[in-house]
Amino acid sequence: MSKPTNEYRQWLIDLKQRIRQSQIKAAVRINTELLRFYWDLGHDIVVRQMDAAWGSRFFEQLSKDLMIEFPDMKGFSVVNLTYCKRFFLFYTQESPILHQLGEELQTADKKDVVILQQVAEELDNHPIFHIPWFHHVQIFTKCKTVHEALFYVQKTIENSWSRAVLMNFIEADLYSAQGKALTNFSRLLPEPQSDLANEILKDTYNWDFVMLTDKYREKELEDALTANITKTIARQFQIGFAEHRRY
Repeated sequence: MSKPTNEYRQWLIDLKQRIRQSQIKAAVRINTELLRFYWDLGHDIVVRQMDAAWGSRFFEQLSKDLMIEFPDMKGFSVVNLTYCKRFFLFYTQESPILHQLGEELQTADKKDVVILQQVAEELDNHPIFHIPWFHHVQIFTKCKTVHEALFYVQKTIENSWSRAVLMNFIEADLYSAQGKALTNFSRLLPEPQSDLANEILKDTYNWDFVMLTDKYREKELEDALTANITKTIARQFQIGFAEHRRY
């Protein structure tokens, strides 16, 4: 290749930017899936009252059983499993948004596929699922109310705060000074060079979450992918059928 032209150099700069942006999109999605998993795990523990039914050693046993199957995942320590329970309990104790979504999901007409999907998507898109896990740990272990916690979630998203910056503002009680007028959330993708983006990309919990163990054989992976595709097609068919019936 001859000496690179200015056009090539500019295209290369743009390409690197797009690669970085794609990496961040992938990392954000993995982070969201991890948080949804922690949320669902916390929900199961609370609703089924597992720790009460199984006794004080429940978390130790669960941690042991999960780490046997997923030895490389750091998220199944006793401490982190108890955080999953606290995560769910904290945000459902007084949050009208999450309570409302949960009630709509329970009371919606089971035949109305469109409404059910919209409720599920709204929960998926809630801002609490779009910041790193250890940001959350700092927030729900230090904030007194859900309103205060959502203030720091919003500020983290808007300003791409690193965990260190978030901790400093919590310690300084920024909420008392600015948190009285909480505005609507705006879901923004972190800037490629932001501290928040870098922490999401480097979070080992995220990447441990998507690593497949040796026990996860190729056939099982193919079956899972096929089932997911089938589920997606069926959902689209149901939505289309429901919309057709309206007309």
